[in-house]
Amino acid sequence: MRRQLFATKPLSLLLDEMKGENRLRRILGPVQLSSLGVGAIIGTGIFVLTGQAAHDKAGPALILSFVVSGIACIFAALCYAEFASMVPVAGSAYTYAYATMGELFAWIIGWDLVLEYTVVSATVAHGWSAYFQDFIGIFGLKVPGGLHTAPFDYNPALGKIVSTGTVLDLPAIVITVILTAVLIKGIRESASINTTMVGIKLAAVLFVIGVGAFYVNPANWHPFAPYGWKGLSFFGGAYNWGTVVNGLPVGMLAGAGIMFFAYIGFDCVSTQAEEARNPQRDVPIGIIASLLICTVLYIAFAAVLTGMVPYDKIDIDAPVAAAFSHVGLSSAQFVITLGALAGMTSVILGLMLGQPRVLLAMSRDGLLPKSFFADIHPRFRTPWKSSILTGIAVATLSAILPLDTLLQLVNIGTLLAFVIVCLAVLVMRRANPDAVRPFRCPFVPVTPVLGALLCFVLMLSLPSGNWLRLLVWLLVGFVIYFFYGRHHSVLAKIRADKNS
Repeated sequence: MRRQLFATKPLSLLLDEMKGENRLRRILGPVQLSSLGVGAIIGTGIFVLTGQAAHDKAGPALILSFVVSGIACIFAALCYAEFASMVPVAGSAYTYAYATMGELFAWIIGWDLVLEYTVVSATVAHGWSAYFQDFIGIFGLKVPGGLHTAPFDYNPALGKIVSTGTVLDLPAIVITVILTAVLIKGIRESASINTTMVGIKLAAVLFVIGVGAFYVNPANWHPFAPYGWKGLSFFGGAYNWGTVVNGLPVGMLAGAGIMFFAYIGFDCVSTQAEEARNPQRDVPIGIIASLLICTVLYIAFAAVLTGMVPYDKIDIDAPVAAAFSHVGLSSAQFVITLGALAGMTSVILGLMLGQPRVLLAMSRDGLLPKSFFADIHPRFRTPWKSSILTGIAVATLSAILPLDTLLQLVNIGTLLAFVIVCLAVLVMRRANPDAVRPFRCPFVPVTPVLGALLCFVLMLSLPSGNWLRLLVWLLVGFVIYFFYGRHHSVLAKIRADKNS
C-alpha cells in the first residue's frame, strides 16, 4: 500500500488526458484567462477586509502588508505557471502534486481545494447579498425580513453561534443559482460575463483610487505603523513575535496574514488550463498578469483608503463607502456598491468555475466516482453534474451557515497548497530534468524555497483553532480516500496490470 500512496502520475499519462473526446473545449486566450484571474481575486478582500485590517491590525502599514502577501503569492504563482505550462490539464495544484509527490499528497491537495473553492464562494455570496441589499436600498427597496440573512451567526463576544431570527439568505441563493446555470451553459458564456463584471469592478476600483487620491491627507499616514512592524503568532500563540491585543497579534505582518485572503483566486487560472487555446503560453501569462495587476491595485487602494481617513476612524463593515462619506462624497455610494457587486459576482463565478474542474481531475484518476464527476455535457462540453453539485453546496452554505471562522480555515488550506506546489517544482526539476517546460520558474531553487517558507510562516501565524479545523477536514478526506479512492485508483490499476 505504501507504494501506491506515494506513486506519482507519469507526465505521459497526464498529457494523454489532453486528447480524446471527453475533454473540455479550448477557447480561452490570454486576455480571458487574465480576466478570470482578476475576477477571482478582487472582491471581498479589497472592499471589506481592508477596513478591518487597517483599523485593527496594521494601520497605514497595511500598504506594506499587501506587499508582503503579494510577494509570497508571486513566488507561488511562478511555480504554478511552470506546472501549468508543462501539464495543461484540469486539476491545478492537485495535478501538480500527483505528478511529483504521489497519490496521497495529491488527494490532500485536491480535498483541500474543494474546501477552498466551496467555502470562499459561499462566503463571498454572503457578502454579495449584503451589498445587493444596500444597492436596492438606494431605490427604497428591501428583501423581506426573514429572507435577508442566514438564520445563524457567530457572536464573538459570547463565543458561540446564535440565532438571528431569520429563515435563510435568499439573495445569496439566487446569485448562486444564476451563476450555476451560466457555468453549465458553457465556458464561453462564463468568460464573457466574467469579463463584463471585471470591467465594472476595475472601473470602480480605479474610480476609488483616482478620485480618492484628491482627498488624501498625508497626515493620516502618521503614525505609519501604529501597531508595529511585526505581528506573527507561532503555533497558535505559544510564541509571539510582536504585540498581542486581545490574544491576537497585531502589526504589519499580522495585516499580511489577514490580507492573504485578498489574493486567493489566482490559482483558479490554472484550473482552466484544459480550456486554454495555447495553454503552454497563455496560462502562465494569465496567472502572472492577473496577480501583478491586482497587487498594484491593492497597494494603491490601501494607500488611498488610509490617506482619506485616519486608520482608527475607518469603518470596518463598509470602509470604502464610509471613507467617501467622510470627505463629503456620499453620492459615490452608487458607484462603489455597483463595483463591489460586480467584483463579488466575478469572484463567485471564478471559484465555482474552478471547483468542478478539480473534481473532474480527481474523478479521472478514479479517486472520485467517474460516472458523476467526469461526466462532460455532450453539447456544452462542461462538467455539468459537478457544477450542479457545487452550486447546491455553495447555495446551502451561504443560505444558512455563519462562515467567519471557516474563512481562516480557507487561508490555512490555501497556504498549504501553495507550499506543496512550491516544493513540487523542486521535485519535478530533479525527477524530470529534461521535460519540456515552455515556462520556467526563474531563479530555482531560490524562488520556490522562498515561496514555500513565506507561505509556511503565514500558516504558523494562524490561531491553533485553524490547524484543528484543517485536521478535521483532512481526516474526513482520508476516510473517503482509504475507503473509496484507494480501491478505484486508475494509476494503481495500471501498475497492477504491468506487474501481472
